[in-house]
Amino acid sequence: MIKPHVHVPYHKIGEYLSFIKKHQVNLEVYFSSRSLDSISKEDILSIKKELFYNPSLSIHAPFMDLSPGAVDSKVREVTIERFKQIFDIASILRPLVIVFHSGYEKWKYAHRIDIWLEESLKTWSIFLKIAKELNVKIAIENVFEDEPNNLLRLFERMGDGYFGYCFDTGHFNLFSRVRIEDWLNPLLPYLVEMHLHDNDKTFDSHLAIGEGNFDFGRLFEIIKGRDVLMTVEAHSPEGVLKSFEKIECYLRNFTR
Repeated sequence: MIKPHVHVPYHKIGEYLSFIKKHQVNLEVYFSSRSLDSISKEDILSIKKELFYNPSLSIHAPFMDLSPGAVDSKVREVTIERFKQIFDIASILRPLVIVFHSGYEKWKYAHRIDIWLEESLKTWSIFLKIAKELNVKIAIENVFEDEPNNLLRLFERMGDGYFGYCFDTGHFNLFSRVRIEDWLNPLLPYLVEMHLHDNDKTFDSHLAIGEGNFDFGRLFEIIKGRDVLMTVEAHSPEGVLKSFEKIECYLRNFTR
């Protein structure tokens, strides 16, 4: 299993570069829409040069205001434009995975998964071909979902190994109305990546593993034996190191 990645926004890489180099961490780089407005090919190549130890990389795509399942064609056009920019970056960085938000909110779609699903399929069919050409997997992350049915239907309809699931522990802890077993078991065949962070069910606070009340022990028990990319999303260097220690402990306990 690959050493966990650490989520870091592109505009924060300079701030944390000494920490990144010292610990030679693998990275999941988040590119916001604002970053995409100013970034150049030279900037991306500069990142690769700074990371002399050749880390494993993944990418987190922009999500604010974007909607891959939008009913409004103009909104979907803007979303597709932003995602194309991300794949241009991926062609240089060659990440293992690119994570995208699902964009589904049951109240916004009046519980009509079918409406969101049909528009989503139009969007993702465009990018699946590109992903295969670059040998990068697309992973769709749960955000506001309180049960996994919309995600399961999306993965079933896409039906491709390059298109899978990113399980976000913090979002699950905040929004899920079902047990972790009932959430994860149907989605295990599609599981590509996990975002690991904690909270106390009141705010998406991105705490280190063990500082909230998500049941990480049960999670590692469920995924035992699976080769899944893990990304730490604690929002401090101290939280990252603490999370690394916790992950090592869980892996030892569940690989005996």
